[in-house]
Amino acid sequence: MSIEDIKDYVSRNRARHEQELAGWIGVPSVSATGEGMPEAAEHAKGLLAASGLAPRVVETGGWPLVTGHVPGPEGSPHVVVYGHYDVQPTGPLEQWDSPPFEAAIRDGRMYGRGTGDNKGQHFAQLLAVRALLASEQGLPCSVTVLLDGEEEIGSPHLAATLAGMRADLDADVAVWSDGPVHDSYEPTVLLGVRGVVSFEITVRGPDSALHSGNWGNVAANPAWELVWLLSTMRAPDGRILVEGHDTGTTELTTAERAALDALPVAPRELLAGVGLDRMDAYPARPEQSGDAGVNERLALPTFSINSLTCLDGQDHRSVIPSVAIARCDMRLAIGQRAATVADAVRRHVAARLPHAEVTFEAMMEPSRTLPDAPYAQAVLDGVNATADKPALFAPAMGGSLPIAGLTDGLGLPCYGIPLANVDERNHAPNENFELARFHDGIVTAAAVLRSIGGAL
Repeated sequence: MSIEDIKDYVSRNRARHEQELAGWIGVPSVSATGEGMPEAAEHAKGLLAASGLAPRVVETGGWPLVTGHVPGPEGSPHVVVYGHYDVQPTGPLEQWDSPPFEAAIRDGRMYGRGTGDNKGQHFAQLLAVRALLASEQGLPCSVTVLLDGEEEIGSPHLAATLAGMRADLDADVAVWSDGPVHDSYEPTVLLGVRGVVSFEITVRGPDSALHSGNWGNVAANPAWELVWLLSTMRAPDGRILVEGHDTGTTELTTAERAALDALPVAPRELLAGVGLDRMDAYPARPEQSGDAGVNERLALPTFSINSLTCLDGQDHRSVIPSVAIARCDMRLAIGQRAATVADAVRRHVAARLPHAEVTFEAMMEPSRTLPDAPYAQAVLDGVNATADKPALFAPAMGGSLPIAGLTDGLGLPCYGIPLANVDERNHAPNENFELARFHDGIVTAAAVLRSIGGAL
């Protein structure tokens, strides 16, 4: 099956593929609340079977891992394809233009929770396997698909589960499709991901809200205490001030640095697209300041405040609140470790505001694959076979995935092939996937498998 044959297969089955994707979006799978998770695992199992893989549900101690395997020619490479079937909570329903778990097509896009993150992207990978199996030549490599049910809550059981499957996962290389393409829309292969540590800081004050006139300058205000604490954790120039958070941070290799510097830069247009006219500050290399340093962020840790809340109602009253909460996350660069970062945050808070409470939630380790690792060129060639310009390597994507269980745990080189549009609005209302990118993604995923299998 040539690339043109794959394109023809995808074109002929376009309506069927969109219908199947819409059905998948219609199955809620919110790991944080449990909504629809058992049904979603069964649905995922059915999609694997329909794509020619022998499915299996693997218990993890949390939400299950759904796997599928199909053998290729004897002696051919064994490829692991990672994806996740759980999704984020919907958020405010009034901000959706259509129900989040009812797929809707508008202006060439499918809308719904999970369209881009990650059901649409891993389904494109499954359809690539299906397309190759339908060809006379068949699948050029063995494929094992892993669909994680806990990615959106940090995949707390994945690494241990994969370690217990070591014999089944005696593979050569891993690929995944998640997140948006590069901001410039240039074809890109991702060599790693940043890790993440998510946490909440809670500061408690009086038993209930107090009149701000009667109690101002008398009762401690937990909101002010929280804001002051946060101001000690990150400087105005972007430096993270939590001592010890960067322990173990590793410098990029010359090849990684060259790949980073080769990525196109268009920050003004990117910011304008989300309604901003200013950039955040960050500590770049002197020669990489300003616009030229935007891509530098992929190699740096971040500290973000996700939300600030006072638990005394949503109306704005003249009160001293009883409880203030900040939800935060740190994205981890190469070499950092989640436990070390968590310990550093815990020490920082204890030293400056001892009565504040810190609770940790999702944690993932960063993952790294070098540009000269095995199959790197094969993956790049596969992407190039369907792209209108040469693909670029990026040392890491901005987001996080639990693929350290594959790279560090199983020793596999791991490559990301993002398929979704930059404005997919993953984690937000009106999440969407451009259908042209979905269908093209099937072709790209098939070309990568053919290239890894030596059939390109």
